[in-house]
Amino acid sequence: MCLAVPAKITKVDGDHAEVEIGGIKREASIALLFGEGVAVGDYVLIHTGYAISKVSREEAEEILSTWREIMKAETEH
Repeated sequence: MCLAVPAKITKVDGDHAEVEIGGIKREASIALLFGEGVAVGDYVLIHTGYAISKVSREEAEEILSTWREIMKAETEH
């Protein structure tokens, strides 16, 4: 199973970017998205340190909301 995390791009430097995931900033490669016009403010899915897909802000928020619901359900049992 592959798990990708939605993240917001906060800085771009060549084929690397600083991304923010839940208030935590990390570096990620954006090389796989070459030619897609990745820019600060965009949302991407991160898997093992690589941005693998651009997503809309709405889609990123929907994914994060679903994860929160899952985590809440887990803690209630």
